[in-house]
Amino acid sequence: MNPSSPQATMGLTSDEAARRLSVHGPNALPEPRRRGVLGLVLSTLREPMFLLLVGAAALYLVLGDLGEGLFLVFGAAVSVSLVVLQEARSERALAALRQMAEPLARVLRDGTERRVPSRDLVPGDVVLVGEGERLPADGVLLAGDALTVDESVLTGESVPVSKRLIAPEEPESDPEPGGEALPWLYSGTLVTRGQGVARVLRTGAATRLGRIGLSLAAIAPEPTRLQRATARLIGWLGLLAFAFCGLVVVTYGVLRGDWIEGTLAGITLAIALLPEEFPMVLAIFLALGAWRLARERVLARRSAAIETLGAATRLCVDKTGTLTENRMRLAALWREEVGEVALPGSVPASVEGLLRAAALASAPRPVDPMDRAVREVAGETEGLPLATHPLRPDRLAFVQAWAEGDGALVAAKGAPEAIMALCDSDPTRATTLGEEVARLAARGLRVLAVASARVPLADAAQDPSGLPFDFKGLLAFEDPLRADVPEAVALARHAGIEVAMITGDYPATALAIARAAGIDASAGVLTGPEIARLDAQELRDRVRGVRVYARVMPEQKLALVEAMKAAGEVVAMTGDGVNDAPALEAAHIGIAMGQRGTDVAREAADLVLLDDRFASIVSGVRLGRRVFANLRKALTYVVAIHVPIAGIALVPVLLGLPPVFFPMHVVLLELVIDPVCSVVFEAEPSERGAMDRSPRPVREPLFGPRQLLVGFVQGAVILIVVMSIYVLALSAGMPETQARGLAFAALVAANLALAFAASAEPGTRFFDPHRVVFFGIAGAATAIVALILLLPSVAGIFEVTRPPTSALAAALAAGVISGGWWGVVRIARNSRARRSASA
Repeated sequence: MNPSSPQATMGLTSDEAARRLSVHGPNALPEPRRRGVLGLVLSTLREPMFLLLVGAAALYLVLGDLGEGLFLVFGAAVSVSLVVLQEARSERALAALRQMAEPLARVLRDGTERRVPSRDLVPGDVVLVGEGERLPADGVLLAGDALTVDESVLTGESVPVSKRLIAPEEPESDPEPGGEALPWLYSGTLVTRGQGVARVLRTGAATRLGRIGLSLAAIAPEPTRLQRATARLIGWLGLLAFAFCGLVVVTYGVLRGDWIEGTLAGITLAIALLPEEFPMVLAIFLALGAWRLARERVLARRSAAIETLGAATRLCVDKTGTLTENRMRLAALWREEVGEVALPGSVPASVEGLLRAAALASAPRPVDPMDRAVREVAGETEGLPLATHPLRPDRLAFVQAWAEGDGALVAAKGAPEAIMALCDSDPTRATTLGEEVARLAARGLRVLAVASARVPLADAAQDPSGLPFDFKGLLAFEDPLRADVPEAVALARHAGIEVAMITGDYPATALAIARAAGIDASAGVLTGPEIARLDAQELRDRVRGVRVYARVMPEQKLALVEAMKAAGEVVAMTGDGVNDAPALEAAHIGIAMGQRGTDVAREAADLVLLDDRFASIVSGVRLGRRVFANLRKALTYVVAIHVPIAGIALVPVLLGLPPVFFPMHVVLLELVIDPVCSVVFEAEPSERGAMDRSPRPVREPLFGPRQLLVGFVQGAVILIVVMSIYVLALSAGMPETQARGLAFAALVAANLALAFAASAEPGTRFFDPHRVVFFGIAGAATAIVALILLLPSVAGIFEVTRPPTSALAAALAAGVISGGWWGVVRIARNSRARRSASA
């Protein structure tokens, strides 16, 4: 295709794109194979818990106890079904996340620029690509500006290669990647510099990336630190369970001569000790927590970020697009001879030269909001520039050269100090301009300066530092503060999180926006040049108090992150550019902009803001604290409820009493525990005071000695009460089967009472709508216990008989108290905390 043809500039029509999509299929690589239902079942059956169940069921069947054996088989089947259902729920949540995380491409359709999912690209589409973006398909460069691409993902060569435009009659081909000055572009490679217009040649599996089967999305994520710690804990408890199992078997066989009953008691104890809920609860909470974050427009790319989010003490955010609307409008023009000209409105002839030079110093297809604002007023510029000189750390100005007559016009737009340096102005004039810039910036306007130079055509591409630039004037832009920012900043500060603004803007502008947003500006502003002059210790001391940073280069963000971390802060850092990636990697929580961020920034980040709004970060912090608190309560509950189950299996052996429970009792209890801890706890809303407290210490573990102790105490109280009921019943002459029925009913009641007491937030309504699931589970458990005690055929399987009504009522009341006392403690503690806060 000729690069200047209408299709090269207009793109495909929507109808033609839809037709080609149906022919070529989506622009996506084959997804990794997922485990089906059979795979989930087989992997679940390999778990020690289910191996023990199968062993116990086989033993009962061999002994001729058909009812007990079939019940254990049924229990195992129900447990497997729960695992499969929970995995499916997690997979649905992850699928929704993948859809939200799907990359977008800028494409020309029906002559207008649109953002469409990359999977909807088709051969023939015309796409716009720019610095920091990954190419969405194989194609050819039609137009562009100093496009340089890193093709190491295909070639292994880390040095980027430059690209040229395809010649008008150059045939299309499919060459190997690599090589300088070629027009071919490849899916998955990274644009490191420049911008361009490309036509798609191949999509999906037909691309080079697809043909060699390389897909970053197919890389299996490594387990998080918490998942590894949980696996170690389960491993140790598993060894302990099997050791106790062997000890019980030997004790029964040697001391009582009953090896069969000893084997059943040992299996019961092993099942009771294994906390197989831990990995399931952890996986479900992290998957659903990430899904809930995504509903708040925050995409969690790494689940470990959810663990850390509640501990953030410093939120470092950009100004443009995060605190403000990123909707730049040219608010004023200023020339020395004319003064300020307010916009919108008609542009007088006296400033037309300034406006034209500003347009020539803007990208032909602008992505930057200020370039767009200039072009909205000045209109489009015909043709393409002869040469482009992008911003550099030592020259904060964008320069472009254009053919004009028999010479060239070089236009520069950028920071006022950089433009004045190009113009080589006298000190008096520089002082006057500095005062004018400060006046405009103090109003919260972002100020850029413009200059131009006329040079021979042969000098158009030379370094602009030596060209004879003439100062044209100033541009003043306004970017309104987002309406929800002041409230979100106040909420973050109330939660003990200090907000810092880091911007490349003028210091006065930064201070004006910071004050409007509610950010603490009492310590003034720290600029990029000042940061460059400070050593590590001095910078660490400054960041303790300063909250506003201006004229900061992207690479200086890394120094700020390291200084804040050294000062003891838990840092969340936002970024959108290629150069922001090191800072995002170094921060405890890297946050990339989903709409204007580059692919490199998104890949380096832990979280992606899908709407680029600061309020979404604060919502994410609130939800992160909720996930952390509920997950901690769920894991503590798992420990608590395993203490009485394991104790009731072990204590009778030590005291020489008849066994309280057999494997079928423990299996039924496990069927209550799994849905309670994974569904009821996860559905609990945020604690009322979640955003009234300071962030938790970053080194505080999710599940540590304190939670283990709390769980043990909760479980020990239940164990003492249930065992007391059993012993007292036997002492009163009650048959063993009735005493077992009392103990079983009391433990189920204690289990449910503890689940409610540990999950419910003090002060909420008892019948709150989100607790429908809990009451459903409680009702089902109550019905099952009633069937076991009332139906002789079922009671025989569980080796229980119906106890006297008065004894049963007392046992149930004792069970509820043994599990529910923790709720009373939480209410009292919450009331004491409120009184202390009000005092």
